[in-house]
Amino acid sequence: MNDCIVVIPTYNELENVEAIIRKVFSLNHPFDLLIIDDGSPDGTAGVVKDLMKEFPGLHLVERKGKLGLGTAYIHGFKWALEKGYNYIFEMDADFSHPPEDLIRLYNACANEGHDVAVGSRYITGVNVVNWPINRVLMSYFAGYYVRTITGMPIMDPTAGFICYTAKVLNTINLDNIRFIGYAFQIEMKFNSWKYGFSITEVPIIFTDRTKGASKMSKGIFKEAIFGVITLKINSYFKRYIPKHSAQKLPANS
Repeated sequence: MNDCIVVIPTYNELENVEAIIRKVFSLNHPFDLLIIDDGSPDGTAGVVKDLMKEFPGLHLVERKGKLGLGTAYIHGFKWALEKGYNYIFEMDADFSHPPEDLIRLYNACANEGHDVAVGSRYITGVNVVNWPINRVLMSYFAGYYVRTITGMPIMDPTAGFICYTAKVLNTINLDNIRFIGYAFQIEMKFNSWKYGFSITEVPIIFTDRTKGASKMSKGIFKEAIFGVITLKINSYFKRYIPKHSAQKLPANS
């Protein structure tokens, strides 16, 4: 078994799933791969099952119904921790996150000593391809909003391309993570930061999907807006006791 596993939630990703699986297993660094499929009616899980015969490091969890991005990742994180993986990645199936950059995220944690590595669209400017300008502005200023409310010094707090070390996921109480959309991404980073873990941002070029349909909705965006305020308020009533000795980012109150 490798010490790295990539968790990819899927829902109707028939057009992308085989290509993303083959790309991950073609990388120079070995990664195992866990697909969490929410009952895709287009046959996504069937393609994964066929490929499992070819790739021993490929795993599949099938869930009944569309249960949300956040719950898929939580399920995948718990699965990976139970199996003993040390580096646990999250990534989209649609190639918006460059699979080859998994190696850079791994190096940031394994070789540079960080606890969380975020594939960041905004740490070196605006590195987004094929998004309309209104969506770029919404995403960029969402990050500004999150930083202002939470104090978290992360340029891309809604990013969904991340490497977590096992000690981070073992410290955060995953059962207490409440949000399911973009707010899930913010909540995970906020908890990692408040516990004092070392977080770094690795610049990537984000390219919007060319196949399949986006899962973005007004409800997900609304959850992020109000979820940030909830996170900040709740943090005043919670103690964050670090359980490690890694380098820390300052956790502003």
